[in-house]
Amino acid sequence: MDGHNSVSDTVMIEADGMHFRDLNARIRAAAAAGARKIILSSVCGQRYLGTGISRDMEIEIHGTPGNDLGAFMNGPKITVFGNAQDGCGNTMNRGAIIIHGHAGDVLGLAARGGKILVQGGVGYRAGIHMKEYQEKKPVVVIGGTAQDFLGEYMAGGIIILLGLTLNGGEAHRARFIGTGMHGGVIYVRGKVGEFQVGREVGMASPGEEDLAIIKRHVEEFAACFGYDAQKILAHDFVKLFPRYLRPYGRLYAY
Repeated sequence: MDGHNSVSDTVMIEADGMHFRDLNARIRAAAAAGARKIILSSVCGQRYLGTGISRDMEIEIHGTPGNDLGAFMNGPKITVFGNAQDGCGNTMNRGAIIIHGHAGDVLGLAARGGKILVQGGVGYRAGIHMKEYQEKKPVVVIGGTAQDFLGEYMAGGIIILLGLTLNGGEAHRARFIGTGMHGGVIYVRGKVGEFQVGREVGMASPGEEDLAIIKRHVEEFAACFGYDAQKILAHDFVKLFPRYLRPYGRLYAY
């Protein structure tokens, strides 16, 4: 049963069987009316949830949202109690997406601000085309591991890959990490070989400033998902960074 009596209300929406267009219309109407929190139950594949909303508010999702969750988002905090599909945070500008589960491909595509925290693993091309805009710097923290092309064509922002789902000394399996990367930084907890990264990517041990950045975001991740941040931080990290500002610039020169 829905409730919506004042701007301070929490709006409850039962999404079972609802078409994604109808569900999004209900969400937008509640947001426009001033709801501070919307709780969606029985979500099953509905797309574009939270897309384009430009308010500081909360959206809580129980179930599995469809593609492009929080696309073009500019302010809300979305929490998913379940897995998420492809395109989470597509071109998001501000806000947060917190996923208590796994996420699909192209997570954070072209994000230019905000943060995405994923408790589990992610699919292919997470962080592709991430960028920075003025004071905005997107952050993606992945608790598990990632598939190939993590941070492909990355132009800005921060990706932290924690590998908490790996066993013992097991290495990450992603290949072509940072292919075409020309900005931003990727921090990997655990083992990653030079053969796994793009030719444009350098590898180094994190410096003091890097460790401070890692610590801040890992502590937030641990607080969200109930981990011990100190245990996570006790392991070594590798810093991946772009060697060149324009790795393919010569291909377009006359």
